[in-house]
Amino acid sequence: MIDGDRVGEELDAFGCAVIPGLLAAKDCEAAAALYERPALFRSRVVMERHGFGRGEYQYFAYPLPAPLASLRTELYPPLAAIANRWQAALGSDIRFPDAHADYLARCHAAGQLRPTPLLLRYRAGDYNCLHQDLYGELVFPLQVAVLLSRPGEDFEGGEFVLTEQRPRMQSRAEVVPLKQGDAVVFPVNQRPVQGTRGVYRVAMRHGVSRLRSGTRHTLGIIFHDAT
Repeated sequence: MIDGDRVGEELDAFGCAVIPGLLAAKDCEAAAALYERPALFRSRVVMERHGFGRGEYQYFAYPLPAPLASLRTELYPPLAAIANRWQAALGSDIRFPDAHADYLARCHAAGQLRPTPLLLRYRAGDYNCLHQDLYGELVFPLQVAVLLSRPGEDFEGGEFVLTEQRPRMQSRAEVVPLKQGDAVVFPVNQRPVQGTRGVYRVAMRHGVSRLRSGTRHTLGIIFHDAT
């Protein structure tokens, strides 16, 4: 499904990697239409109420829709290989199993039982503040966001933004251009960076800039479940 070597190289170099055309247009439209089916979701969050920005999102309930469950399962193995390489670079003994079902079993045994994949909807004036998606003690280091709408046709603005806070240095920002069906892989929390004195940790945050017009839907795929 993805070129794990290329994705890993781009994550190492830039802190993110784009997977062009992960979903076809018809699959994007079908996924976005799920937003109007509340029975599929366990909760709805209005961002402004919590100081998260403006806009809203809904967390899917188990069982996940079959296409989403398959996508989560298939994306996990190559990302787990990258995550394990990062864990070794950071001196951590934690390793992630090859299969997502085995990792979910680990989450559930730790009391993290609630699914975390989500569908986000932005309208004109909406935005998402910089944040990290940490839902419990167990955190898988990488996540994926898939743009379901068409830039320049369905909406204007609303760029995906990443920042990294480097030790004793100013923060760096990365704006990631996406087309409908493109996915971006990025760190949930931290990533290793090779410096002149060895590997150090860089803290990452992500968000979405202000939507100028239209409506933007995004599918978020997080691999750990929530407490």
